[in-house]
Amino acid sequence: MTQVQGKNCLVTGGARGLGLATAQALLAAGGRVMITDVDAAAGQSALDTLAPLGDVAFEQQDVTDESRWAFVFDQLEQRFGPAQVVVNNAGVGALASVEDESLAGWHRTLGVNLDGVYLGTQAAIARMRTSGGSIINMASIEGLIGEPLLPAYNASKGGVRLFSRSAALHCARAGYPIRINSVCPGFADTEMVSGALSQLPEDQAAAFAERTLARIPMGRFARPDEIAQAVLFLASDAASYMTGSDLVVDGGMTA
Repeated sequence: MTQVQGKNCLVTGGARGLGLATAQALLAAGGRVMITDVDAAAGQSALDTLAPLGDVAFEQQDVTDESRWAFVFDQLEQRFGPAQVVVNNAGVGALASVEDESLAGWHRTLGVNLDGVYLGTQAAIARMRTSGGSIINMASIEGLIGEPLLPAYNASKGGVRLFSRSAALHCARAGYPIRINSVCPGFADTEMVSGALSQLPEDQAAAFAERTLARIPMGRFARPDEIAQAVLFLASDAASYMTGSDLVVDGGMTA
């Protein structure tokens, strides 16, 4: 497994869930990885887990803080070298209908999920425009379909998909050797999904999970490592002719 051998990788939201699984996959494939997360304690715990797998570092980061991005890239360069793979994975989600969602909740979801991706992509392009690299933005099938209890999440992930296409076209037309793609996972067995469900009464959460599983032809939620393998592919040279694409990994749900 040497798909990203020697490549310097940045993964936001890397302390848990899909971010942690992505960091593990990149390390196993020969990459050097810096994870960032807003939760310093969780980040340190993840670092302890990842350390035996290879060259890894952690920096605390709020992806909505524009000033922090330059610092993070500087730290990556000092530790490993220029960024070659950037995975904008940090995200949040909460269950609430359009009638129940608050403006503060809407802004928080759009801030982390969309503003954070915009800032990360913009910062990565500035560092990669000459040397090149791969940017992978974590979208979702919830950016392809609607979900009555996820209006802010739907809006943010739909935005990630189209923003990624716009940025990919810009880089290609400008002649930058940068590929930008998005991954659209289906429902995965992560803390974000279980945390969102925990906001509902137990009977409603069980009903939601049952309805969701019934919509997945493969009959189960994804394992985080299954999503991470899609990210790894886009990060690797095997995806050298892919840019502006959505890679859907959803057990057949949107089919």
